[in-house]
Amino acid sequence: MARAQQGNRIRRVGVLLNVSKDDLAAQRFVAAFRQALQELGWKDGRDVGIDVRWGAGNRERYRQHAAELVSLASEVIVAVSTDVVLSVQRASTAVPIVFVGVIDPVGSGLVGSMARPGGNATGFTVFEYAIGAKWLELLKEIAPGVTRAAVLRDTSAASGIGQFAAIQAVAPVGIELSAIEMRDANEVEQAIAAFARDPNGGLVVTASALGANHPELIAKLASRHNLPAVYPFRYFVGAGGLICYGPDYLDQYRRAATYVDRILKGEKPADLPVQAPTKYELAINLKTAKALGLKVPPALIARADEVIE
Repeated sequence: MARAQQGNRIRRVGVLLNVSKDDLAAQRFVAAFRQALQELGWKDGRDVGIDVRWGAGNRERYRQHAAELVSLASEVIVAVSTDVVLSVQRASTAVPIVFVGVIDPVGSGLVGSMARPGGNATGFTVFEYAIGAKWLELLKEIAPGVTRAAVLRDTSAASGIGQFAAIQAVAPVGIELSAIEMRDANEVEQAIAAFARDPNGGLVVTASALGANHPELIAKLASRHNLPAVYPFRYFVGAGGLICYGPDYLDQYRRAATYVDRILKGEKPADLPVQAPTKYELAINLKTAKALGLKVPPALIARADEVIE
Protein backbone atom coordinates (compact mmCIF):
# COMPACT_ATOMS: atom_id res chain seq x y z
CA MET A 1 0.00 0.00 0.00
CA ALA A 2 2.83 2.37 0.82
CA ARG A 3 4.36 1.81 -2.60
CA ALA A 4 0.98 2.32 -4.26
CA GLN A 5 0.64 5.67 -2.51
CA GLN A 6 4.11 6.68 -3.68
CA GLY A 7 3.31 5.66 -7.25
CA ASN A 8 6.36 5.23 -9.44
CA ARG A 9 8.31 8.04 -7.84
CA ILE A 10 11.86 7.03 -6.96
CA ARG A 11 13.21 8.82 -3.89
CA ARG A 12 16.86 9.85 -4.08
CA VAL A 13 19.26 9.05 -1.25
CA GLY A 14 22.89 10.15 -1.29
CA VAL A 15 25.74 8.44 0.58
CA LEU A 16 29.09 10.21 0.97
CA LEU A 17 31.91 8.25 2.59
CA ASN A 18 35.32 9.39 3.82
CA VAL A 19 37.21 6.44 2.31
CA SER A 20 38.04 5.16 -1.17
CA LYS A 21 35.85 2.95 -3.34
CA ASP A 22 38.23 -0.03 -3.04
CA ASP A 23 37.88 -0.12 0.76
CA LEU A 24 36.41 -3.59 1.36
CA ALA A 25 35.14 -2.82 4.86
CA ALA A 26 33.28 0.26 3.61
CA GLN A 27 31.76 -1.77 0.78
CA ARG A 28 30.31 -4.12 3.41
CA PHE A 29 28.97 -1.15 5.37
CA VAL A 30 27.19 0.27 2.32
CA ALA A 31 25.80 -3.17 1.51
CA ALA A 32 24.44 -3.42 5.07
CA PHE A 33 22.80 0.00 4.64
CA ARG A 34 21.17 -1.06 1.36
CA GLN A 35 19.92 -4.30 2.90
CA ALA A 36 18.49 -2.54 5.95
CA LEU A 37 16.65 -0.07 3.71
CA GLN A 38 15.24 -2.93 1.66
CA GLU A 39 14.02 -4.65 4.82
CA LEU A 40 12.18 -1.41 5.59
CA GLY A 41 10.46 -1.56 2.20
CA TRP A 42 12.84 0.57 0.11
CA LYS A 43 14.31 -1.44 -2.73
CA ASP A 44 17.21 0.22 -4.55
CA GLY A 45 16.22 0.95 -8.15
CA ARG A 46 12.50 0.55 -7.53
CA ASP A 47 11.58 2.71 -4.52
CA VAL A 48 14.84 4.58 -4.01
CA GLY A 49 17.87 5.52 -6.04
CA ILE A 50 21.01 5.37 -3.89
CA ASP A 51 23.90 7.51 -5.13
CA VAL A 52 27.19 6.58 -3.44
CA ARG A 53 30.26 8.82 -3.54
CA TRP A 54 33.72 8.13 -2.12
CA GLY A 55 35.80 10.96 -0.63
CA ALA A 56 39.03 9.00 0.08
CA GLY A 57 40.04 11.32 2.92
CA ASN A 58 40.24 14.35 0.61
CA ARG A 59 38.34 17.42 1.79
CA GLU A 60 38.14 18.90 -1.70
CA ARG A 61 36.48 15.70 -2.88
CA TYR A 62 34.05 15.92 0.03
CA ARG A 63 33.11 19.41 -1.12
CA GLN A 64 32.69 18.38 -4.77
CA HIS A 65 30.69 15.25 -4.01
CA ALA A 66 28.48 17.06 -1.49
CA ALA A 67 27.57 19.67 -4.10
CA GLU A 68 26.91 16.91 -6.63
CA LEU A 69 24.60 14.97 -4.32
CA VAL A 70 22.66 18.14 -3.54
CA SER A 71 22.33 18.86 -7.27
CA LEU A 72 20.94 15.36 -7.81
CA ALA A 73 17.99 16.37 -5.60
CA SER A 74 18.86 13.96 -2.80
CA GLU A 75 16.05 13.92 -0.25
CA VAL A 76 18.45 12.77 2.46
CA ILE A 77 22.23 12.32 2.51
CA VAL A 78 24.09 9.81 4.67
CA ALA A 79 27.42 11.42 5.61
CA VAL A 80 30.31 9.49 7.15
CA SER A 81 32.63 11.45 9.50
CA THR A 82 32.55 15.00 10.82
CA ASP A 83 34.39 16.54 7.87
CA VAL A 84 31.94 14.99 5.43
CA VAL A 85 28.94 16.29 7.38
CA LEU A 86 30.42 19.79 7.42
CA SER A 87 30.93 19.64 3.65
CA VAL A 88 27.31 18.63 3.09
CA GLN A 89 26.05 21.34 5.44
CA ARG A 90 28.05 23.93 3.52
CA ALA A 91 26.51 22.65 0.28
CA SER A 92 22.97 22.87 1.68
CA THR A 93 21.34 23.82 4.96
CA ALA A 94 18.07 22.30 3.81
CA VAL A 95 18.85 18.73 2.71
CA PRO A 96 18.41 16.33 5.67
CA ILE A 97 21.62 14.60 6.78
CA VAL A 98 21.98 11.32 8.66
CA PHE A 99 25.55 10.89 9.90
CA VAL A 100 27.63 7.97 11.09
CA GLY A 101 31.26 7.94 12.19
CA VAL A 102 30.99 11.22 14.13
CA ILE A 103 32.64 11.52 17.55
CA ASP A 104 31.50 14.84 19.02
CA PRO A 105 28.54 16.25 17.03
CA VAL A 106 27.72 18.95 19.59
CA GLY A 107 31.32 20.11 20.06
CA SER A 108 31.83 20.08 16.29
CA GLY A 109 28.79 22.29 15.79
CA LEU A 110 26.86 19.74 13.73
CA VAL A 111 23.86 19.72 16.07
CA GLY A 112 22.48 21.88 18.85
CA SER A 113 22.14 19.02 21.32
CA MET A 114 22.03 15.25 21.33
CA ALA A 115 18.36 15.11 22.33
CA ARG A 116 17.18 17.92 20.02
CA PRO A 117 19.58 18.36 17.09
CA GLY A 118 17.64 21.38 15.87
CA GLY A 119 19.09 21.66 12.35
CA ASN A 120 19.27 19.57 9.21
CA ALA A 121 21.51 16.85 10.67
CA THR A 122 21.17 13.96 13.09
CA GLY A 123 22.59 10.47 13.32
CA PHE A 124 24.81 8.11 15.23
CA THR A 125 28.00 8.79 17.18
CA VAL A 126 30.82 6.27 17.17
CA PHE A 127 31.91 6.72 20.79
CA GLU A 128 32.65 9.20 23.54
CA TYR A 129 36.16 10.44 24.33
CA ALA A 130 36.18 8.39 27.52
CA ILE A 131 36.77 5.28 25.40
CA GLY A 132 40.43 6.33 25.36
CA ALA A 133 40.74 4.93 28.87
CA LYS A 134 39.70 1.52 27.57
CA TRP A 135 42.27 1.61 24.76
CA LEU A 136 45.11 2.32 27.18
CA GLU A 137 43.84 -0.34 29.57
CA LEU A 138 43.79 -2.94 26.78
CA LEU A 139 47.32 -2.02 25.68
CA LYS A 140 48.65 -2.67 29.19
CA GLU A 141 46.63 -5.87 29.51
CA ILE A 142 47.85 -7.42 26.29
CA ALA A 143 51.40 -6.04 26.54
CA PRO A 144 52.28 -5.51 30.25
CA GLY A 145 55.86 -4.57 29.40
CA VAL A 146 54.82 -1.37 27.65
CA THR A 147 56.05 1.75 29.46
CA ARG A 148 55.84 4.19 26.52
CA ALA A 149 52.79 4.77 24.35
CA ALA A 150 52.56 6.91 21.22
CA VAL A 151 49.05 8.14 20.43
CA LEU A 152 48.37 8.55 16.71
CA ARG A 153 46.02 11.52 16.36
CA ASP A 154 44.73 14.03 13.80
CA THR A 155 45.13 17.56 15.13
CA SER A 156 43.35 19.06 12.12
CA ALA A 157 40.10 17.83 13.71
CA ALA A 158 38.79 18.73 17.15
CA SER A 159 38.06 15.06 17.76
CA GLY A 160 41.74 14.19 17.35
CA ILE A 161 42.71 16.65 20.06
CA GLY A 162 39.86 15.48 22.28
CA GLN A 163 40.78 11.82 22.02
CA PHE A 164 44.39 12.51 22.99
CA ALA A 165 43.32 14.68 25.92
CA ALA A 166 41.04 11.92 27.20
CA ILE A 167 43.86 9.37 27.02
CA GLN A 168 46.21 11.79 28.81
CA ALA A 169 43.68 12.22 31.60
CA VAL A 170 43.64 8.51 32.42
CA ALA A 171 47.27 7.56 31.72
CA PRO A 172 48.51 5.52 34.68
CA VAL A 173 51.77 6.12 36.49
CA GLY A 174 54.50 4.32 34.60
CA ILE A 175 53.18 5.09 31.11
CA GLU A 176 54.93 7.87 29.21
CA LEU A 177 52.64 9.31 26.54
CA SER A 178 53.66 11.08 23.35
CA ALA A 179 51.77 12.09 20.21
CA ILE A 180 52.26 11.27 16.55
CA GLU A 181 50.45 13.62 14.18
CA MET A 182 48.44 11.90 11.44
CA ARG A 183 48.70 14.45 8.65
CA ASP A 184 50.52 12.46 6.01
CA ALA A 185 51.27 8.75 5.56
CA ASN A 186 55.01 9.37 5.04
CA GLU A 187 55.23 11.50 8.18
CA VAL A 188 53.47 8.80 10.19
CA GLU A 189 55.90 6.18 8.92
CA GLN A 190 58.93 8.28 9.89
CA ALA A 191 57.48 9.16 13.30
CA ILE A 192 56.69 5.53 14.17
CA ALA A 193 60.17 4.45 13.13
CA ALA A 194 61.71 7.14 15.35
CA PHE A 195 59.48 6.20 18.30
CA ALA A 196 60.38 2.52 17.96
CA ARG A 197 64.11 3.14 18.41
CA ASP A 198 63.64 3.02 22.20
CA PRO A 199 62.33 -0.14 23.89
CA ASN A 200 59.04 -0.98 25.60
CA GLY A 201 56.87 1.07 23.26
CA GLY A 202 53.29 0.63 22.14
CA LEU A 203 50.74 2.48 20.03
CA VAL A 204 47.22 3.77 20.58
CA VAL A 205 45.58 4.59 17.24
CA THR A 206 42.71 7.06 17.51
CA ALA A 207 39.91 7.54 14.98
CA SER A 208 40.89 9.72 12.02
CA ALA A 209 40.39 10.08 8.28
CA LEU A 210 44.00 9.08 7.58
CA GLY A 211 43.64 5.98 9.72
CA ALA A 212 40.38 5.04 8.00
CA ASN A 213 42.09 5.27 4.62
CA HIS A 214 45.35 3.51 5.60
CA PRO A 215 44.57 0.71 8.10
CA GLU A 216 46.88 -1.77 6.34
CA LEU A 217 49.78 0.69 6.38
CA ILE A 218 49.44 1.48 10.08
CA ALA A 219 49.06 -2.19 11.06
CA LYS A 220 52.08 -3.06 8.93
CA LEU A 221 54.21 -0.32 10.51
CA ALA A 222 53.28 -1.52 14.01
CA SER A 223 54.30 -5.08 13.14
CA ARG A 224 57.49 -4.03 11.34
CA HIS A 225 58.69 -2.09 14.38
CA ASN A 226 57.47 -4.71 16.88
CA LEU A 227 55.01 -2.33 18.54
CA PRO A 228 51.86 -3.66 20.23
CA ALA A 229 48.97 -1.45 19.13
CA VAL A 230 45.33 -0.88 20.06
CA TYR A 231 42.91 0.31 17.39
CA PRO A 232 39.45 1.93 17.45
CA PHE A 233 37.72 -0.25 14.83
CA ARG A 234 37.45 -3.88 13.77
CA TYR A 235 38.78 -3.32 10.24
CA PHE A 236 42.26 -2.57 11.63
CA VAL A 237 42.44 -6.04 13.15
CA GLY A 238 41.27 -7.52 9.86
CA ALA A 239 44.19 -5.68 8.25
CA GLY A 240 46.68 -7.33 10.64
CA GLY A 241 46.36 -5.11 13.71
CA LEU A 242 46.73 -6.62 17.18
CA ILE A 243 43.58 -5.64 19.08
CA CYS A 244 40.64 -3.25 18.77
CA TYR A 245 37.77 -2.01 20.86
CA GLY A 246 35.10 0.12 19.27
CA PRO A 247 31.57 0.28 17.92
CA ASP A 248 30.05 -2.25 15.55
CA TYR A 249 30.17 -0.19 12.36
CA LEU A 250 27.80 -2.49 10.47
CA ASP A 251 25.20 -1.79 13.14
CA GLN A 252 25.74 1.96 12.69
CA TYR A 253 24.87 1.74 9.00
CA ARG A 254 21.83 -0.42 9.66
CA ARG A 255 20.57 2.08 12.21
CA ALA A 256 21.25 4.93 9.78
CA ALA A 257 18.82 3.22 7.39
CA THR A 258 16.07 3.48 10.02
CA TYR A 259 16.54 7.26 10.21
CA VAL A 260 16.58 7.57 6.41
CA ASP A 261 13.31 5.63 6.37
CA ARG A 262 11.73 7.96 8.93
CA ILE A 263 12.89 11.10 7.11
CA LEU A 264 11.60 9.84 3.76
CA LYS A 265 8.26 9.27 5.49
CA GLY A 266 8.11 12.88 6.66
CA GLU A 267 9.99 13.21 9.95
CA LYS A 268 12.59 15.95 10.37
CA PRO A 269 16.22 15.42 11.47
CA ALA A 270 15.81 18.30 13.93
CA ASP A 271 13.39 16.11 15.91
CA LEU A 272 15.34 12.83 15.77
CA PRO A 273 17.80 12.48 18.67
CA VAL A 274 21.45 11.71 18.05
CA GLN A 275 22.09 8.17 19.28
CA ALA A 276 25.17 6.54 20.80
CA PRO A 277 26.37 3.05 19.82
CA THR A 278 24.48 0.11 21.24
CA LYS A 279 27.04 -2.51 20.22
CA TYR A 280 30.77 -2.50 20.87
CA GLU A 281 33.20 -5.18 19.74
CA LEU A 282 36.53 -6.45 21.03
CA ALA A 283 38.62 -8.28 18.43
CA ILE A 284 42.07 -9.85 18.80
CA ASN A 285 44.47 -11.09 16.13
CA LEU A 286 46.36 -14.01 17.71
CA LYS A 287 48.60 -14.38 14.67
CA THR A 288 49.82 -10.83 15.17
CA ALA A 289 50.22 -11.41 18.92
CA LYS A 290 52.41 -14.43 18.22
CA ALA A 291 54.56 -12.48 15.76
CA LEU A 292 55.04 -9.80 18.45
CA GLY A 293 56.00 -12.43 21.01
CA LEU A 294 52.95 -11.71 23.17
CA LYS A 295 51.01 -14.27 25.18
CA VAL A 296 47.42 -13.07 25.24
CA PRO A 297 45.80 -13.59 28.68
CA PRO A 298 43.05 -16.28 28.53
CA ALA A 299 40.66 -13.90 30.32
CA LEU A 300 41.10 -11.36 27.52
CA ILE A 301 40.43 -13.99 24.86
CA ALA A 302 37.31 -15.07 26.72
CA ARG A 303 35.95 -11.50 26.61
CA ALA A 304 36.62 -11.06 22.90
CA ASP A 305 33.76 -10.96 20.41
CA GLU A 306 36.12 -12.21 17.69
CA VAL A 307 39.46 -13.97 17.78
CA ILE A 308 41.44 -14.24 14.55
CA GLU A 309 43.61 -17.35 14.64
